[in-house]
Amino acid sequence: MLARAMPYMDPAVDSYLLELAALQHSDSVLEEMEARAREHSFPIVGRAVGRLLELQARSIGARRVIELGSGYGYSAYWFARAVGEGGEVICTDGNADNALDGTGYLGRAGLGERVRYRVGDALAGLAMEEGLFDVVYCDVDKDGYPDCWRAGRERIRRGGLYLCDNALWSGRAATGEPDERRPGYTEAIREHNRLVAEDARFASMIAPVRDGVMIALRIA
Repeated sequence: MLARAMPYMDPAVDSYLLELAALQHSDSVLEEMEARAREHSFPIVGRAVGRLLELQARSIGARRVIELGSGYGYSAYWFARAVGEGGEVICTDGNADNALDGTGYLGRAGLGERVRYRVGDALAGLAMEEGLFDVVYCDVDKDGYPDCWRAGRERIRRGGLYLCDNALWSGRAATGEPDERRPGYTEAIREHNRLVAEDARFASMIAPVRDGVMIALRIA
């Protein structure tokens, strides 16, 4: 029998990372987005991961980012900070209300000109965009992760990044334990992680922050 998935980061360490992230940046719009997530149990990456996404994008001088799964714009907030004026973050989400709310939040945060939403299927949105990206970020329903990797990896420039949240899935990706509430999710995430690791064009690792962030740098 597989061991039950257990927390892999000490809660005190997680809280400490959040405290440091909060010290580095304050924004009433960001706080509003976080309050909404708490109230409605809406999944967002949180400040520690948000800061990681921003730093990764800044480290490669990213100017063009596409998100596969954007919700109401929380992760896009961090990418929009990274790309700077004249940069572009393309968001995809199947819910038009999320797109409307995200546009509103990011506009009030002074980042609206850097962000554009496509409402509909994430991979369809990716296919409709031309050219290569500095960053492809994946956070769709987890059974879609393998297909997002297969499509996204071909659209990343050399020296660009593929980033993906929930790569550890509460530790289930390590143990192989199925998620009874979301059948197929554990298996899809494990397949995704294996596919990334096997691709010799990318140097990759999973940063064990929050629920695990896959970081893959295209080197060839």
